[in-house]
Amino acid sequence: MQILDGKLVAQTVKEDLKQKTDILKREGKKPPHLAAILVGHNGASETYVASKVRTCEELGYQSTLIRFETEVTEDELLQKIRELNQDDGVDGILVQLPLPAQISEEKVINTISAQKDVDGFHPANIGKMIQGQPAYIPATPYGILLLLEYYKIETKGKHAVVIGRSNIVGRPISILLSQNTPTGNCTVTICHSHTRNLKDICLQADIIVAALGKPEFLTADMVKDGAVVIDVGITRVPDAGKKKGYALKGDVHFETVAPKCNYITPVPGGVGAMTIAALMKNTYLAAIQRN
Repeated sequence: MQILDGKLVAQTVKEDLKQKTDILKREGKKPPHLAAILVGHNGASETYVASKVRTCEELGYQSTLIRFETEVTEDELLQKIRELNQDDGVDGILVQLPLPAQISEEKVINTISAQKDVDGFHPANIGKMIQGQPAYIPATPYGILLLLEYYKIETKGKHAVVIGRSNIVGRPISILLSQNTPTGNCTVTICHSHTRNLKDICLQADIIVAALGKPEFLTADMVKDGAVVIDVGITRVPDAGKKKGYALKGDVHFETVAPKCNYITPVPGGVGAMTIAALMKNTYLAAIQRN
């Protein structure tokens, strides 16, 4: 069993991006600039955005953090996004999800310029991705591909089972794994809450991507020997024994599943680290294409 070390691979990606950004600066060119919008004070969102801003600093990017209170109106938020769309100094825009109930995530995603959509959620980018055209790939699926590529995990002809059908992870990764690419060419089964015989389907899988948001859902009896398991989930579970009062759990019961796997991602330190690295890669590409 080998751990797919997201921190290690993310650091490799970031070192490459830092070198490229240093070259831009030496040539007198503007470094990439990421603008992040955070609404409210959700603890997990605060942590994610702070990590993204800190990573920008590490790489020599510019970053702007724009905060709104939970009560912000949809019109106010959309207006700020339109301003950022028109700002030539900004290369990438992300709005941290989830958003308060009064704001439509769909409207927010559609309002962000497709050229600055470094989260890869805009329908134009999703459509290009489906057709195999150059596009900003959603950061978490992109991070998974970078992880598979780094460890040279064979995907061609493998049966991949994706548990979860969200627009952010499940659907995009199912498409990417099926495409005719070096990290694709899988036969893909996508499962969800209405899937029958889920355990039997998982036991057929060479690769399992668990992305449903239920802590320790995937157990050892659902995984065949020698499988590759990618754990996308990260949930705060109350734990009085921890200093922060909670523990981070993935969608996979790591202790029992890991011994059966050839490769597995940990939580934390797996896909989460790769998501930020992929976001930074998208931001760099956006800066290059816009300038």
